[in-house]
Amino acid sequence: MKRVLIVEPDHDLGSLWAKHISRGGSAVTLAPSVREASEALGGARYDALVIDVAVPGGSALDLAEFARYRHPDAGVIFVTKTRAYADGSIFALCRNASAYLQSDTPPEDLAAIVEYHAAAR
Repeated sequence: MKRVLIVEPDHDLGSLWAKHISRGGSAVTLAPSVREASEALGGARYDALVIDVAVPGGSALDLAEFARYRHPDAGVIFVTKTRAYADGSIFALCRNASAYLQSDTPPEDLAAIVEYHAAAR
């Protein structure tokens, strides 16, 4: 079973994504901040992460780097409600970035992208 960590401060949005991702057979953990996500990364193996670029409590890029250290094969899908990194620079700044999406991407599309990147590892 694939494991996915969603790092999203908006509980309703994170829960919606988790529902769609779990339909594909993945076990999903929700974390609302960098602190909770770091704890989760230290306690379990993940195949993919969905990280909100504006996650509270620290840097999404630092969290992705920590994830790369703990789980080098895990794909990282960044999501955002802003235009941050709209130029694609996130791929140069984060070696394990697999995708970059707007937060309003249809949840079934996000789930398919997560499933693809989790399986590719």
